[in-house]
Amino acid sequence: MTDVPHSSIHPQLPPTTEEDRFLWLRLLRSRRVGPTTFFRLLNEHGSIAEAFATLPEVAAQAGVEDYEPCSEEIAAAEFIAAQKFGAEPLFHGGPSYPKDLYDLPDAPPLLWSKGDTSLLTRSKIALVGSRNASSLGTRMARGLADELGSNDHVIVSGLARGIDTAAHLAALKTGTIAVFPAGIDVIYPVENTELARQIQAQGLILSEQPMGLHPRARHFPIRNRIISGLSQAVVVVEAAAKSGSLITARNALDQGRDVLAVPGHPIETRASGCNLLIRDGATLVRSASDVIEALAPIAPAPKQAEFRLEATQPAAEPASLRDTTDLHRQIIDRVSQAPVAEDRLIRDLNSPTHIATSAVVDLELAGQIARTESGLLRRN
Repeated sequence: MTDVPHSSIHPQLPPTTEEDRFLWLRLLRSRRVGPTTFFRLLNEHGSIAEAFATLPEVAAQAGVEDYEPCSEEIAAAEFIAAQKFGAEPLFHGGPSYPKDLYDLPDAPPLLWSKGDTSLLTRSKIALVGSRNASSLGTRMARGLADELGSNDHVIVSGLARGIDTAAHLAALKTGTIAVFPAGIDVIYPVENTELARQIQAQGLILSEQPMGLHPRARHFPIRNRIISGLSQAVVVVEAAAKSGSLITARNALDQGRDVLAVPGHPIETRASGCNLLIRDGATLVRSASDVIEALAPIAPAPKQAEFRLEATQPAAEPASLRDTTDLHRQIIDRVSQAPVAEDRLIRDLNSPTHIATSAVVDLELAGQIARTESGLLRRN
């Protein structure tokens, strides 16, 4: 049951009955069924009921014994959790599903959403960059997001620390979309809880992951393809040579989207990825005017001249960020070269599970801890 691209970029007919919506989710959540396998089965069998019914046979042909599809109880629990959270399902082919994703071979069959879905019909530009952003980088992100928003573009990003956070905050009043690596009801990182609530109220949050899922490192690259797929262009503000932002840029190129980058000093590691992108042909960005000019054939005309960075006082470090740093230190102190189970580690931390889990993911992404093949945590 290996994923293979489905041949058509045309949207499938969405489920029209409650029974079909239920089977749609059960098929999607079944083991070893990714987006492309989902659409292949749907194309081959013509209906969601037939596609779901054939799962055990397909699994047997692939050498998978005792295969069990997603149960009714698991699917029902997800729908109930979504209803309690106020999330709306966007089914591939449905009226509110983002048309920008239709040409992706691995488009999500289902997106959970909360907020203003009309933003999906407008011009969208992704702003991404370093979690460990410099003050100049965050000022640049704020300026770009504010000016592009004033020119009728919706800002798309991933709610991460640093550049993502700065971009979302600046675009709240003009329109912003946050794509989660976790379930739509799980805010990551925790210190962006209030920002996420503001985006729910004024913008839109999206996720293809199951309700209640906490993120692991593998979920971030999967999420990034949606950020780039939704957008007509991806602007990288700050990024190291090996970073998730460059994965987003590569996704954008594969998807036929424009890639633009803000240059930086040659010896600044946070700018090395951007400089590499520019060397390889990405459009150099000095201001929002450069982005608008690059997209001029298909974008609305600019309303104002380029923005200029204004001197601002650096914001005080929030208490939640200090708390997170302390928690990271505690985790590093407890994880040595001898692997430890994650649940044991979280119990020892005496911290709320969702906060401790987020901190573990932070350190995993940063390369400071890693997982063994058996799922235990060890220090790099």
